[in-house]
Amino acid sequence: MRKGNNYINYLAVAVSFFTFLVYLKSLRNDFVGWDDNFYVTSNPFIKSLDLNLLRWAFLKFYSYNWHPLTWLSHALDYAFWGLNPIGHHLTNNIFHSINTFLVVVLVFNLFNVWKSDSSNYTKFASDKEFSGVLMSVTCGLLFGIHPVHVESVAWIAERKDMLYALFFLLSILFYIKCANKIIRKNDNAGPSHIYLQKEYMLSLGLFVLALLSKPMAITLPFVLLIFDYFPFRRIVSFKTFRTVFYEKIPFISFSIGSSIVTYFAQKSGHAIWDGFPFAYRMLVAARSITAYIENLVFPVNLLPFYPYPRDASLLSIEYFGAIFFAVVVTLLCAYYNFKNRKLWLAVWLYYIITLVPVLGVVQVGGQFIADRYLYLPSIGPFMLIGVLVEYLYNKTRHLYGGIANYAFSVVVGVVISLILYFTFMQIGIWKNGIALWTYVIEKEPQKVLIAYYYRGGAFSKEGKYQEAIDDYSNVITLNYQEYSRVYVDRGLVYLKIGKIGPALADFKKACDLGDDFGCKALRIYLK
Repeated sequence: MRKGNNYINYLAVAVSFFTFLVYLKSLRNDFVGWDDNFYVTSNPFIKSLDLNLLRWAFLKFYSYNWHPLTWLSHALDYAFWGLNPIGHHLTNNIFHSINTFLVVVLVFNLFNVWKSDSSNYTKFASDKEFSGVLMSVTCGLLFGIHPVHVESVAWIAERKDMLYALFFLLSILFYIKCANKIIRKNDNAGPSHIYLQKEYMLSLGLFVLALLSKPMAITLPFVLLIFDYFPFRRIVSFKTFRTVFYEKIPFISFSIGSSIVTYFAQKSGHAIWDGFPFAYRMLVAARSITAYIENLVFPVNLLPFYPYPRDASLLSIEYFGAIFFAVVVTLLCAYYNFKNRKLWLAVWLYYIITLVPVLGVVQVGGQFIADRYLYLPSIGPFMLIGVLVEYLYNKTRHLYGGIANYAFSVVVGVVISLILYFTFMQIGIWKNGIALWTYVIEKEPQKVLIAYYYRGGAFSKEGKYQEAIDDYSNVITLNYQEYSRVYVDRGLVYLKIGKIGPALADFKKACDLGDDFGCKALRIYLK
């Protein structure tokens, strides 16, 4: 065990560095235009490091969001790199590599707590066989190189994923130190006592920084409660639950505050959908739970945009099967929990709870699921895979003179090679706006308005005006009511190629649909 403690940091660095090398390919990618313009290229507020930036970042809603630290991060990048995409991608790569390091260390720390409870641990593996090192490295490696995380890393506008995850993971690590200290001292003085601990205050402060980076961090206090249940086993009765819950009140208070601010930020941009009944959204949410697992297990044909389903039905195998799967897994986890094997329930709860903000109960935007939402929730399933890998590796070590162990290692190597292949392919999809949206159009059978719209903008930027007009026309053909601004954009392209008549007709149509910019453009060109 000492050997594992001595070498885990070095192994974490190795996994982190390998992850960094894998994502070097993303440095050749450009801005993709999808939110990159709002966040960086056309964002006037990040172009100076001064008090105005701070006032804007903390006091204003912009692009339907409120995440001040993310804005400051982009402003620092702009100060160093300007609009050179290499630097912005490099920062994302560095953050992701650091997070990979933290995942390895975090999982190993949680394993040490788990192992300290011999009554539960010895039911799984013997002390000599299972050190937790291979489990932690496997989990970190999957976190670092799995293609489902390409969207978070290769998309510059998703800097917020890496930033909030950094503080989220650090907050957990400090909480682990705090909880370990309480357990060692058998401290039952109550929640007011823990508030004075340095590790607790650091954990709380880092949690606030996570919320200032992305509101998806609101689940952290509930994740800490899961850890209090397992592996810390601080929750063994209603009384002990009440004690640890009171400890989380400061965390929960910040989560509630962040949720309220986020709701108004999204509402300010009309990003919250209310066109589907609650029961329908719950049905889609159940399906999304299994859809995310499918993307983790079979990461092929991952899409940057999954359109929201319009025909979900409890009578379909797809949706009924999703509910059946969720119920069965929950019952199995509860059964094993009753048998004092709490790992499975803890991992399942972690996966569900960290996904709750994006399951679509409150639907934001037009997507069904998004790979970026799996950035932290994926740690739970990856940890289980790590447990399985180390367990099987140890079990095959002496079978058939070591041949079984060699065969198992080959299989693991092949799987990792396939993962790397899909990751490299996925990074290439994010090369630029044209490549990104062409991929969506080719792979998604349902015609996606946003894909044609954004590809039209990418074509226009590249000077491919006829292709841009064709894509904008496709949007209009599919549903002009939903994208009135497309008339303005197509009109501007018409102006670039000297077609004044069609341009004015498009501006008039946009104005008739209530687009203020269309009305303004019409007035300007009619003078």
